Amino acid sequence: MMAAPRKKKWTAIVLTCTHMDASYAYQRELEIRQEKGYIDKDVILLTAEDPKSQVGSGGATLNALLMVSEYISAKQGFSVVNADVLQDAHIIIIHAGRKYPYDPCGRPFLTFPAKPKQPEYDCLVTHVDILIELLTEKIAVNSPPGVWVCSTEMLITLTDNTVIEWEPCDVYALTIPEDKEKCRSHSIYKLDDEGFVEDILYKASMDSINECVLPSGKVPVLCGIVYLGVAVCQQLLSFHVKPPLDACTYMGVDNGSPPLQLSFFFDVMLPMASGVNEEAFVSGDRSGVFGMSGSTQYESSGELKTDRAIMKTARQLIWKNLSDLKIRPCIVEGSYHYLGSRGSDHHEYQLNCPLQTMKDLNLVFKNKTHSYIDPSCNVCDSCVVVNSVLTGGVVTMENTAISHSCIEGEVTLGKDSLYTGVKLDNSKSLHPVRFANSVVVQGFYIHLKTLGTSQHVLTVHGRFDNLHASVYEDPGTFCNEPWEDFLLRTGIVKEDLWDTKNPKEQTLATAKLFPVFHATENVGLKECLWLQGEAGATLRRWRSSWRISLHDIMSYGDIVEEFESRRRLFYEVSKREIENTLIYGLDNGFCCVYNSARVEGASADILETLDKVALSSESPGVVARVLANIADVLGSMAGHKGGLRSGPACNLSWAKPFVGLEKGELKDGIRRLAKVRRDWLGRPDLLIRAARHYEGAAQILIRQAVMTGRQFFHVTKTDIPPVNKWVTVECPARIDLAGGWSDTPPICYEHGGAVTNMALLIDGKRPIGAKVRRIPEPVLILVIRGEGSDFTTVTVRHLSDLKDYNQPHAQGALLKAAFICANIIQYPCPYSLDEQLRKKYDGGFELESWSHLPRGSGLGTSSILAGAIMCALLRASGQTTDIDGLNHAVLHLEQMLTTGGGWQDQIGGLVPGVKIGISEGKLPVKIKTKIIKVSPATIKALNERMVLVFTGRPRLARNLLQDVVRNWYSRTPEIVETEDGLVHVAWESAKALEDGDIEKVGNLLDKYWALKRRMAVGSEPVACTRMMTAIRPYAHGMVLAGAGGGGFLFIMMKNPNNPKDKVREILATVEGGENAVVYDACIDENGMTVVVEE
Repeated sequence: MMAAPRKKKWTAIVLTCTHMDASYAYQRELEIRQEKGYIDKDVILLTAEDPKSQVGSGGATLNALLMVSEYISAKQGFSVVNADVLQDAHIIIIHAGRKYPYDPCGRPFLTFPAKPKQPEYDCLVTHVDILIELLTEKIAVNSPPGVWVCSTEMLITLTDNTVIEWEPCDVYALTIPEDKEKCRSHSIYKLDDEGFVEDILYKASMDSINECVLPSGKVPVLCGIVYLGVAVCQQLLSFHVKPPLDACTYMGVDNGSPPLQLSFFFDVMLPMASGVNEEAFVSGDRSGVFGMSGSTQYESSGELKTDRAIMKTARQLIWKNLSDLKIRPCIVEGSYHYLGSRGSDHHEYQLNCPLQTMKDLNLVFKNKTHSYIDPSCNVCDSCVVVNSVLTGGVVTMENTAISHSCIEGEVTLGKDSLYTGVKLDNSKSLHPVRFANSVVVQGFYIHLKTLGTSQHVLTVHGRFDNLHASVYEDPGTFCNEPWEDFLLRTGIVKEDLWDTKNPKEQTLATAKLFPVFHATENVGLKECLWLQGEAGATLRRWRSSWRISLHDIMSYGDIVEEFESRRRLFYEVSKREIENTLIYGLDNGFCCVYNSARVEGASADILETLDKVALSSESPGVVARVLANIADVLGSMAGHKGGLRSGPACNLSWAKPFVGLEKGELKDGIRRLAKVRRDWLGRPDLLIRAARHYEGAAQILIRQAVMTGRQFFHVTKTDIPPVNKWVTVECPARIDLAGGWSDTPPICYEHGGAVTNMALLIDGKRPIGAKVRRIPEPVLILVIRGEGSDFTTVTVRHLSDLKDYNQPHAQGALLKAAFICANIIQYPCPYSLDEQLRKKYDGGFELESWSHLPRGSGLGTSSILAGAIMCALLRASGQTTDIDGLNHAVLHLEQMLTTGGGWQDQIGGLVPGVKIGISEGKLPVKIKTKIIKVSPATIKALNERMVLVFTGRPRLARNLLQDVVRNWYSRTPEIVETEDGLVHVAWESAKALEDGDIEKVGNLLDKYWALKRRMAVGSEPVACTRMMTAIRPYAHGMVLAGAGGGGFLFIMMKNPNNPKDKVREILATVEGGENAVVYDACIDENGMTVVVEE
């Protein structure tokens, strides 16, 4: 998630946790990240469950180090744990730590309002993701083999472009200088005169803090990130066979040793501090929890009573093995933010995430991240919403943070509040719900072992409440209300809340406030509203409910269900966004969602949603996009194993749904597609083939969408030329100057297009044409002239001879389709060809077509030829249309032919001079043409400087077209931005031509070509690159014509004196240039000609 030139290659990443359920859930989350590519494929991923509760961060580290060393040893073929495997290992050990009251999935998976830039997979950004990336791409880049131990109890930020210069050391402790006042509540390092760590202090007095001040005036705070060299790790690994330290590991516990609690910083690292002596450490005066006296702290907590003698023996062993080592501080600029138990802190981190100050993170921070907010809702701009669904009129007041919640109906969320995991449906209630200001409302899944089920529990407390302070401490509050006032208002007595008589144990965290079950009624929401201050007679029901405390909730937490709930919500948001985007034609893409769905097993739900959207629409344009998205889902499900996405799509199994779609039976066709699809999901190759057929189905509907432009093709009757009198049409070629690809369906009707181009005479002639005459015999004679004197004749005698009109590679397909498009022949029809021709024309037609341009020229030959054929056929059959009608007729004809393609080619060749074509982003497709007013002087200057070179490589537009359409339907931000750029450059070019700014016209050619390359990767062959590079110093700009990939190269030279000779001279020196041919080209100001033989 961060862009950096170098990355650390890790051997293993280990995440410690306290319970087995968390271990399974965390392992899956790490593996999902690895499959998505956020962690390298060859990294070993382990979750290390603490062998017993309360082994502490030090014990968890020793256990994790043993587990990963054992795993690597086994992988390398050893039968016992071998410390030598650490010699070249790069390992991260991340501690999940204690339960976090504001995220039931724990601090490692705390989510932030951010998304990766340009992701291949969609995901929520969590603390562990950012921590791993900081280590991989900043902190540990230059570190030698060893182990990085990391806490997740704090957020850290580093200044941009932070580089850590590595110095040899036993232990490296990352530290960030902070203000003295902030350090009063945290651990800090004291450094000695040599720059090593002298002491580690927790919640030190101000006098002690002053002794730790750096020359900058700040104090080095303990950040929870430490590097341990290989020698240190080998010493720590040896503890698993040294009683009583073995009790920190699963091996010791399995051997029957009582568990031992160690702090990583105050039991493992402290003896390495130069200012700590053996007596103080071993006695426990400087050890134990948080650097305080160990025995009293352990025993008073009631969590674990450890025998003082055993602890003393353990510390003696630690001192003996580690006291000769030194800790080198790694001081970096940044900030430190502790993830404690105060709701106000968590609220601040959500609203103003400190991580967004790191500009070189490859993340985009947005207040509304991966959430669906219905238009009926009113959500303040200052609110943060992450992975949530808000519908049905939800109102949020300012500065409220919402995550992993689904809230429906008339619900008002008060200001300055936190909502996490809330599932609330008030859509059917007649009574609006209003939450108070400055509250923390959370939903937790708890596992009830006796019932074998999970239950969702709703809790509430105040943002400023202290969870762990005694209710008698001043100012103790609940829901920001003094406890005394709360008890008085509700009628609750302390015996309702606490079983203990010890006042110090009577805290908000231990108060049994939150109902789980009631014998006869549903409980949860009403009680929370009542607890926060809403009036109502709820005490009796509350008191008769089975209630638990926040402490109980965190102890019973069902972390597996929490992750699954978030995942369900994540894809619910995705499905709603997909549906909304496709129905309303928004520019959002979902390939990263589809890739993630494959990894997380949600593809079936996505396909069901897409089927639902397709069935709900009557628009062929909308349904085409849906089918293309289904193809993307299927392609994603295949991974990279099923073959290429492009390929044939005519398997007979898909014939019935295709026929239904061709007939306009949308809903039946969609259902049939889904039915066939079910049999093609079993293997990657079948998935890819199914994807191809869905793209084929989408093409059917794209054609139908484009054919809506037929309504702008109007004909009028005119006199029919006599038999055997030729109607001859000749057309110029066209060169696109800017905007190409924006005219291509479906882009032209979803985004809108604009293309600037001009008609060209090649070697002084119009190179494309057709001629038609009526003949006495009731047949169709089709003559297709190729290069030179080659020609092919096809005679159509029967209506069945026209059946391959929609197969582009069939002989005479274009000419056959033109007869049908011009309404000269009805196909299919109950009347024979002979009957139709005799009745309407008293004979048949002879049609001849030609192009004197090389095949694959990129100069719009096929579309211009279609225009010439249509114009000649119409005139020969006694019909006529205007240029706009003819442009729409060609668009329709090419859809009949199934070649697709846009509208710019026919505009370029049928309309004279220089012009810009435009289509709006809507159906029906309507093309408008505007002639650009270019002065004679500018025409002359353009003609003098333009050079047209055939590169010797015919281009293959169809393959490029498939890729472009697929990329457009994927709707990545890059392709939308590129389409915007293409349209903008078209208008810029039109303005430059009107202004007579030849240099700018040339410069825009370069800009246009860069955009075309982004649209169609691979559109610039190596030979063309060589030619363009050689010519570039002498040109204002240049572009490969049409789709690129070969064909003609159009150059706007700087010097008007003999530019063609200069280009020939340059090409003679270029590898591959020997096959290039330079043509004479100039602007055709008259355009298409139509001549009827006298």
